[in-house]
Amino acid sequence: MFGKSKSPTVAIIGAGFGGLSAAITLQNAGIQDFTLFEASTRVGGTWWDNQYPGCEVDVPSHMYSFPFKRHDWTRTHAKQAELHAYLEETVVDYGLAPKIRLGVPVERAAWDESTHAWTLSLGHGETFVCHVLISAVGFLNVPQYPSWPGLERFEGPKFHTARWEHQHDLAGRTVAIVGTGSSATQIVPTIAPIVKRLHLFQREPGWVLPKGDHDFTPDERRKWRSPLRYRWERIKGFWSIEHSSWRGNFWKPGTRVNTLGKAAALAYLDEVFADRPDLKALVTPKYAYPGKRPIFSSDFYPALKRPNVELIPRAVARVTASGIVDVDGTERKVDVLVMATGFQPTNYLARVEVVGVGGQTLKEYWNDEPRGFLGTTVPGFPNFFMLYGPGTNGGEIVTSLLAQSGHALRAIQRMMREGTTAAEVKPFWADVWHAWLQDGMRGTAWTTSRNYFKNAAGKIVTQWPYGAQTYRLLTRLLSGPSLTTRKREGA
Repeated sequence: MFGKSKSPTVAIIGAGFGGLSAAITLQNAGIQDFTLFEASTRVGGTWWDNQYPGCEVDVPSHMYSFPFKRHDWTRTHAKQAELHAYLEETVVDYGLAPKIRLGVPVERAAWDESTHAWTLSLGHGETFVCHVLISAVGFLNVPQYPSWPGLERFEGPKFHTARWEHQHDLAGRTVAIVGTGSSATQIVPTIAPIVKRLHLFQREPGWVLPKGDHDFTPDERRKWRSPLRYRWERIKGFWSIEHSSWRGNFWKPGTRVNTLGKAAALAYLDEVFADRPDLKALVTPKYAYPGKRPIFSSDFYPALKRPNVELIPRAVARVTASGIVDVDGTERKVDVLVMATGFQPTNYLARVEVVGVGGQTLKEYWNDEPRGFLGTTVPGFPNFFMLYGPGTNGGEIVTSLLAQSGHALRAIQRMMREGTTAAEVKPFWADVWHAWLQDGMRGTAWTTSRNYFKNAAGKIVTQWPYGAQTYRLLTRLLSGPSLTTRKREGA
């Protein structure tokens, strides 16, 4: 049916947490005919692309990792280099290196109804044919560059946080950082001690909670090496997240858990800025909690109190050859410009054109409203699965990635068991799922805030509000009934 291997040939786009999740899930099930295509020169995905100073995970290290690969973490929240090393270790431990093609982007994927196969157009003019296509490109991977007038005229170094240029020594320089999201709040306290002057441009403050991060002591690391302790702490962490996410309550103003979260954030503001009411007023959000992605940092607020750090609570209007002009018309001379302006999260699969049945592209099907059943499968695109797709950002992401990989695996196993060659979500299931998920957004702080979760029409298209374990359960329950299968003509 599928060639000598008797199993479909699978192509996986991306070799970060998602791509490795899919590869190991397939391999553990005895499916070996798969190839990972990674556009970058190293594996790691976001943990290779983002190498800015201070880059580290927001989730405790023991939870933000594979359940089948324990690690002797050095910190409560691992930094970029340790996470990247962990992923490279995973590749070695599971013998995946021969199946990964680095520096090979997938530019186009087209479904052939006559053969029930996908033809991939790769970089350098190559093609690759597979039966099943798994996208593991994530959604925070295309930098959002600003369109400020004069940006091209700036004579000093200028770069996005996700494209950090390490060749520039920031010591003793005057640096401007535009943006106060998660990346900026990690960079500011890291470089503030070495720069001459730091100008931080803030369009709107975020809700910040202390992170509680620290290096593990030798005694703590010894305790974590116990498999039972390791597993128990993961269970407690998952329970905490699932409990707060029950019925999406954490995101809904007025609920008990939301009220407690807001009170903790306000108390943290009071604690840090007791002697600086001027700064407190500038960084106190005026929108519902949490509204945007919550920021976890124990050193960002204290860094704002340093004498060489200036918080400018205004947007950038334009850029000159040697400085930044804010919307009030004030120009500040700077040596280096860092754009912490985020990504294009609603522009899913921006770098890959996916063409389904009848020549319809995925973007045409979506019509600026990205959606899919379980955020993973789309009608008219057989044997195609997205990891970290629309409506799945929330909860503990590694658990969700493994659940999505399991969904793809069950579809593949079903085709092998039935002797069919195409598995596709039923349109009814996709439509009902999307309507139900949109209904779940009602009453959340996301709907009334300015954030990157919305499409141009104002619909929340990126988020999952109910926790990773709930999502995992639904993938298991709904994988079977949601799919329809068929055999290609002549098979």
